[in-house]
This record gives sequence, C-alpha cells and structure tokens, in this order.
Amino acid sequence: MKNKSLVSISDYSRDEILKVLELAALFEARPNRPLLRDKVVASLFFEPSTRTRLSFETAINRLGARVIGFTDSSSSSTTKGETLKDTIKMVSNYADLIVMRHPLEGSARYASEQARVPVINAGDGANQHPTQTLLDLYSIKKTQGTLDNLNIYMVGDLKYGRTVHSLLMALSHFNPTFYFVAPKELAMPREYKIFLKERGIPFYEQFEMGKLDQADILYMTRVQKERFSDPMEYERVKNAYVLRNAMLAGTRDKLRVLHPLPRVNEIHVDVDSNPKAYYFEQAENGVYTRMGIIAAIMGLEAELTNN
Repeated sequence: MKNKSLVSISDYSRDEILKVLELAALFEARPNRPLLRDKVVASLFFEPSTRTRLSFETAINRLGARVIGFTDSSSSSTTKGETLKDTIKMVSNYADLIVMRHPLEGSARYASEQARVPVINAGDGANQHPTQTLLDLYSIKKTQGTLDNLNIYMVGDLKYGRTVHSLLMALSHFNPTFYFVAPKELAMPREYKIFLKERGIPFYEQFEMGKLDQADILYMTRVQKERFSDPMEYERVKNAYVLRNAMLAGTRDKLRVLHPLPRVNEIHVDVDSNPKAYYFEQAENGVYTRMGIIAAIMGLEAELTNN
C-alpha cells in the first residue's frame, strides 16, 4: 500500500481494507501522533465540501503534516484556463501527497496518472468516494462487530450517489445481502447490479422502504440537486423517502442508521435522539479512518505499531 494511490475502492484488496480499519482503530485510541511532521499534503477541492475536507485536514494535522491547497477552484489558476494535468504536475513539485475532490468522473484516476506522488480520491463526480467507503466500513464494523453476512439497506439516490457505489463494491468482499430502495429515476445503475450478479451476491430492488425489521444497516442518502441537469426531475424525487423515528420501531437492536451527510430532509430530526442513529459518530470516524489511509500510503504502519 505504500506510495499507492487510492482512486477507487477496487484499488484495495479485502486484506488491505481490513488493514486500514486496524490502523483507524489505533488512531481512535490515540489520535495525536505527529508521524508526518516533515511532510506536506496538498488538499485540492475543486467543489464544495465540509466533512470530507475538514476531516482530512484534521487527520493531516493530527499526523503533524502541513496542509497546502485550496477549498474553491475559483481561487486557483483553473480560472485562468490551467488544465488539471498542469495543476497536478505543478502541485506534485510541492507536496508529498495529494488529496483531491473534483466534479468530473475519472478526474482522480487521471490525476494519479499525472502525479509524481500518491493521490487520494476525495470524490470524483457521481463516480467514487473510496475514503467515505472506508469510514463507512469502519462504522459498520464498530457497530455490528463484523462486516460479514449483513443485510444492507441503501435508500434514496442510488443513481448519482457515489458513496453507495463505492460501499457496494467494498462490501462485496464480505457476503452481504443488499436491499435497494429508490424511485425508478434514481435506481442503482445497471453496471453495479451486473457486478453483484457476477459475484453471486443477492440484492432486491423496491420502491417503498417498507418494513426494516431485517436490516442491520440502513444507509440513507441525499437526493443531490447538483447532479441533476433537469430541475423538474429533481423536484419530482427530492422528497421520495423520509425516515421518521417511528419507522425504527420493531427493528433489530443493533440496527444503525448511516448517512454520508449533509442531509436535507431525508432523515427527520426526530431520529437524532434514537440510539440507532449513528451518522454523527460516523462523521467522527472519518478522521481516524483517513489517518489510517494516509498512514498506509505513507508507509507508517511499522512505525505506528511500534509506538
């Protein structure tokens, strides 16, 4: 994993995923470890972000590295017409690692091919969000005690939701059963269903949330207005599913509600006080997991386990 870019969750094997989760647990037990005090990390966010950017920058600071970069592409030379290729090649001269979010699908893979240093994909359009996936896996493992043989409900925007795409691929290592709940306009894309069929992983599609008594994980997603070219299509589906506290009655004791955040109105605030609501703790887990990812890429595993 040392010096290896993380562009898609498929870049990591099952064992590499589990190794990152082990490192995340070590960082949660002791977060402040300045193992990268002599390193510089570039944080390049070409589109808005709160949790991903801040958790990455918190992770970098807790590891002792310095952060350079931008939080808005309008403050970079892209406004002057600089290409992504030139931006990445230039930043590679300044940093030991690049964390990048970009609205175009495939941009992270392209950046990794141009960079002289490892690149971490912090989200590329509706394509992939592998670091969110790893923190989701860490959250699932913490709450369920395992990643194996779980019933995973994915609800909402399954067409444009890059978090569910990456999570589906990662969980394929652990014998899950999926329940996809979405309107036809936002159904799970065909290529991901083919991916599951080829691996013999069962999944079910439905248009109503229905009973949740078999769910181990209920993964809610926001209908992303920014992914729609047709505002009328967005208006038709934006309130398709809203989780209320009463809907969690009769569910399994270990059920946990996850959400990559931000939420709009797909989880009512009356769910927040339910002990099965885990989305804020999930966001906190992002710091420890991203510390684990950075540590693995920067080759800190031996130093970390010896300290």
